[in-house]
Amino acid sequence: MRENKEGLLVVLSGPSGSGKDTVLGELSEGMDDLELSISLTTRQKRPWEYDGVHYYFVDRGYFEEKIANGEILEYTQYNGNYYGTPKSTIDEWLCRGKTVILIIEVEGAANVRALYPNCVSVFLLPPSLAVLAQRLYRRESEDAAEIDRRMEIAKHEIARAEDYDYIILNDVLDYAVSDFRAIIRAERQRAIRRKYMINLILNS
Repeated sequence: MRENKEGLLVVLSGPSGSGKDTVLGELSEGMDDLELSISLTTRQKRPWEYDGVHYYFVDRGYFEEKIANGEILEYTQYNGNYYGTPKSTIDEWLCRGKTVILIIEVEGAANVRALYPNCVSVFLLPPSLAVLAQRLYRRESEDAAEIDRRMEIAKHEIARAEDYDYIILNDVLDYAVSDFRAIIRAERQRAIRRKYMINLILNS
């Protein structure tokens, strides 16, 4: 009776440095039936990142071939690089009742919301622009000019946060993870995802 027959698609966005990977890392430790979709990107791998864990790092030609073959669910260009979601496993996971989380930039998130009207969208906010800049500098993976570019992009992204279903402030990590977990638990109980229970009860 507790099995979630209807899958839940969650779209997570937030500016670079907002802590998306950190929050999801903590979240995945305490929740069953959670699948994290791994995006393709043409950007350079950072020193602490692993191919196939944080992203699939590919060249531009490979990415564009995937687009041409219809193998990308959605894609966008961010700071001169492609980011996209492989489509092969998303629907399979949802059919199996999984909660699937996609980390997507704001343009890609808008595309996914159009394709999956029942998805849940979450925007992760930094406490302030000053803290965001500090986090980017602390990573030591971009030079000052690159960080300035990312900060300008972040301002445009944050301005679109109101398009999302939920906004989580990532000030204290434990609170942000707790808020995200509460959203998922509540959304799993929506009637649209629990219809099968009605028939199970009536036919029991």
